[in-house]
Formats: sequence, C-alpha cells, structure tokens
Amino acid sequence: MPHTLENDDLRVTVVEAGGHIAEIFHKKSGVNPLWVPPWSALDDPDCGNGPDAKLLAGIRGHNICIDVFGGPSDAEAAAGIGVHGEASVNRYDIEPEGDGLVMRVEMPLAGLRFERHLALQGETVRIRESVENLAATDRPIAWTQHVTLGPPFLTKGETIFRSSATRSKVFESAFGADDYLEIGEEFDWPKAPRAGGGHADLSVFNAAPRSSAFTTHLMDQTHDEAFFTAETRGLQFGYTWNPRDFPWMGIWEENLSRTHAPWNGNTIARGMEFGASPMPETRRQMIDRGRLFGVPTYRWLPARTRVEVRYRAFTSSL
Repeated sequence: MPHTLENDDLRVTVVEAGGHIAEIFHKKSGVNPLWVPPWSALDDPDCGNGPDAKLLAGIRGHNICIDVFGGPSDAEAAAGIGVHGEASVNRYDIEPEGDGLVMRVEMPLAGLRFERHLALQGETVRIRESVENLAATDRPIAWTQHVTLGPPFLTKGETIFRSSATRSKVFESAFGADDYLEIGEEFDWPKAPRAGGGHADLSVFNAAPRSSAFTTHLMDQTHDEAFFTAETRGLQFGYTWNPRDFPWMGIWEENLSRTHAPWNGNTIARGMEFGASPMPETRRQMIDRGRLFGVPTYRWLPARTRVEVRYRAFTSSL
C-alpha cells in the first residue's frame, strides 16, 4: 500500500513492502527522477528463486540495505536472509507524524529495528533514520542508501552527475555481461579506466548501446557534507549527507545489459548508493576487507544501542 507526503513542490510516495521511497515527484517539471522498474506494474513478475527474488519483485526508487550490502552467504540464504538484508523486503508500519511520515520495521533474523522519518521543506525531503541493535553484543553492520535513478530523468549521454567523490575503485571481479571498465583498478573520480585503455567519464551517463559496471568512491572527508547531483530535463536532483556517517558511494550502472528475467534487456538504471560500505559483497567479505583507502568498510553498532543519521534529498529547476 502506498503512502504519500505532499506540498506545493513535491509528492513523495513510500510503500509498505520493503519501505522503498518509490517517487520524489517534482511538480513543476513533472518528473520523478527515481527508478521505476519496467516489471513493477506486473502482478507476478518472474524474479526466479534466488536470494534476490523477493527484493526484485518489489524494488523501486530508493531502498535501504541493512545489515548487509550485497548478497548473503549460503548459510544466511538458507536461514532466510536475502540480498541487501531484511529491511528491503519486510513490511513497514507507516503513519503520519506531524507534517511528515514515520516508517518502522523489525528485522527479526538480524535482531535489529529500523526507523525512518520523512518531512518536506519546499523542494527538499529531510530524512532522519535510526538502527537499533536489540542484541547484547556489539556488531559490525552495512548501512547503505540504495538510491537508483531511471528514465525519463536518466537519459543516455545526457544526464550529468557531480559529486564530492575522491579516490575510487572498479569492482574487483566481472560485474555483468557488458563490463567496460578495468577490473579492480583504482582511479580518481570521474575518470574511470576502460578495459583495453583510455578512460570513461562517469560524470555523464553512458551513451553505449549496452553497458554494465560498478565503481566505489570515497567521499571527501575534509568537509562536513558529502553530495551527489544529477541534472537533465530542466531538473537538478541530488542528496547530501554527513561523510562520517556514510563515507562511501557506489555507482551501479545497468544499461540494457541483464537479459534474464525480470530484467529481460529492458532496464536502464543508475544507482548512486551512499553508505557505510564500499562494495556489494557478503558480510564475511565486508569484515575481511576491513579498510579501503584507509577508511573502514563497515560501522559498529554497539549492544542495545540506537544510532541515528540525518540526510536530505533535494530538487531544483534549472
């Protein structure tokens, strides 16, 4: 069931299944920059039986990844944990809170509780989140805002991206059928090394017929605010956050590359995924990695403790 929050400038829609922010609709331009999967209108999309099936059946827009960013281990999958964790698929309680909304979900398998507060201020969405550890032990967690942009806002060869990214790295193994970047190479935003030589400018969305990629980016730690913006079709859209809360941003590129169901070669999307972890990987891999560019690749959540963060999404006409 969708719930909406609205003012003269924006309409924000969230859904109970998975708690996704499904749209941030900018009224003046008539555009929702967030991704709407081409299979989301189907009653029973064929998403297979893998650990990502339940997530893909309902995913849209901005989804949350707790307490893993990536896939589960075989043992976790057998125990019921899916890709990106429980908070992306469990059902949320959503209710009004003053002029805003509050969203709450329990993660019984992980032993966590998640809460998100949304409020509108002009063309800005102010967001406050917390994760509470219900266990009596400290634990390392991933906590990533999986923000994904899609058409008609996301346009091949036209959408321009800006970011406070610094040191960067290409995913360390093959990411898709149409990878075009040099696996595992380090670089400085936005010039990513192409396989076979040359560089790709990640500040402009790929104009190739098909492409796939994942890169991770360390946000500038010398400032109190990290950001990304995307611009096209007369609209600027972006997010700002504290880089000490979320030091990393992953960029996921899917450009008509995935041909299996439910993708079916029909999806154009770009994830701008800011969080506590640099790579979509298993929990063990995240912990074993420890640090990248000298910065931790997860955050600690102390026993019986609630940790809160604040960030914002914003829009403006160009």
